[in-house]
Amino acid sequence: MIEHILPSLADIFSWPSPLYLVLGTLIGLLFGILPGLGGPQVLALLLPITFSMPAAHAVTLLIGAAGAVATGGSLTAILMNTPGTGQNAATMFDGFPLAKQGKAGMAIGAAAFASVMGGIFGAVILTMILPVGKYVVLAFSYPEYFMMALMGLAMIAVMSEGSLWKAMIAGGIGLMFSFIGTDPVTGVDRFAFGTDYLVDGIKLVPALIGVFAVAEAITLFQRKGAIATERVNTSLNGVASGIRSVFTHFGVFLKSSSIGTLIGIIPGVGGAVANFLAYGQAASTRKNPENFGKGDIRGVIAPEAANNAKDGGALVPTLIFGIPGSLEMAILMGALMLHGIQPGPRLMMDHPQIALTLIYALVFANIIAGAVTILAAAPLTRLTTIKTVYIAPVVLMLALVGAYASDGSIGDVITALGFGLLGFAMHQYGYSRVALIIALVLGELMQKSFHQTLALSGPSGFFVRPISLTLFLITVLLLIWPLAKKVINERNKKSSGASL
Repeated sequence: MIEHILPSLADIFSWPSPLYLVLGTLIGLLFGILPGLGGPQVLALLLPITFSMPAAHAVTLLIGAAGAVATGGSLTAILMNTPGTGQNAATMFDGFPLAKQGKAGMAIGAAAFASVMGGIFGAVILTMILPVGKYVVLAFSYPEYFMMALMGLAMIAVMSEGSLWKAMIAGGIGLMFSFIGTDPVTGVDRFAFGTDYLVDGIKLVPALIGVFAVAEAITLFQRKGAIATERVNTSLNGVASGIRSVFTHFGVFLKSSSIGTLIGIIPGVGGAVANFLAYGQAASTRKNPENFGKGDIRGVIAPEAANNAKDGGALVPTLIFGIPGSLEMAILMGALMLHGIQPGPRLMMDHPQIALTLIYALVFANIIAGAVTILAAAPLTRLTTIKTVYIAPVVLMLALVGAYASDGSIGDVITALGFGLLGFAMHQYGYSRVALIIALVLGELMQKSFHQTLALSGPSGFFVRPISLTLFLITVLLLIWPLAKKVINERNKKSSGASL
């Protein structure tokens, strides 16, 4: 493996590979910024272009585009409360409040640098575990998937602001929406009301765009002034402070990157799950969790680090087993096969240089995307000084176009509008939109893995496997910790009062 490192780097830096890498990265950034578009769309667009290219050049172009999408999606999430991709949803929770406080540059700097470092982290871990990666992949099965989904739902209680009951009601509504469509076990249509559109269930991207982007557009129409309610720092100092914050909260970065890599390794789970789990662990395990959702920089670092680390993890099942770790990896795997490269057990023996080219191209794509974002951060922060009466129509237009572009269906536009009205009403009456989206994201994974575990092992199957049991115990601790912390604080107050 070591002897192939230099040849793979030579492939990346041999002209015209650097041109393809930069071009792919810039296209990926653009697709990430546009709501509703993302990795699958940009790869599907670029795939026909690569037919006549050498394999190394084609891989460089495609992986450059795929690696940059999440970084681009963070920009609209921070500046307009509109997720560029589904995996940028959690970035909005603290990124947009920071923009409203005049700290958009800080948020963009932190997001870009956390993305770069997360991508490097994922690539390093991937390089280290490739020889033993099959054991990591095989360690996870249906019980582990269910427990991860359950742990994600437990975050609703941990991250709830204000009324816990309202957060639980919102989560219940999200679960109900996730049950719409074909039952993953029996194949029976549920709550589709005779429409073909609902047979596939509620699509995540239009729902996300509606709950946050459309709802935010309605809110902006009502608001006077600019997005930023405080003086905006448009200098590079604000961006630099965001970069420094990654080092200040390096523990959050490491944990989130580890979560992203692990989720990426597990086939079919998806970037949105990694995004929310990383955000949830940051909110539940660090000091001052009450600051999350109000403009805490840790709430930007955690999901963005997980986003880009996930891509490195997703290459593990793709390269070792030929099982795509995500939709982007499925398209990438198709591109490799078109060029005569068969991902799977023999790839590391027959084409180790191609595998390493994939890894290093991903690293450099993240670096280029992060550098471009950081350089553009200062002028981009000026968007938050524009009056909302001019911003609102643009946000609404981008949201609806993005909803349509995600699958070319007018049903997606209607879904976005419906969820927009729901998101606006929830915001007005203090119900957690975060809880609804977490439940919607995890609902399908939870119900599918629940039935599969029962069918294979019965009720005991959830607790007999070590990883599954460990995840269950962590979930219980997450639920108990806020109550235990409250009791400890009350006792400390009483003891300090008695001593006085």
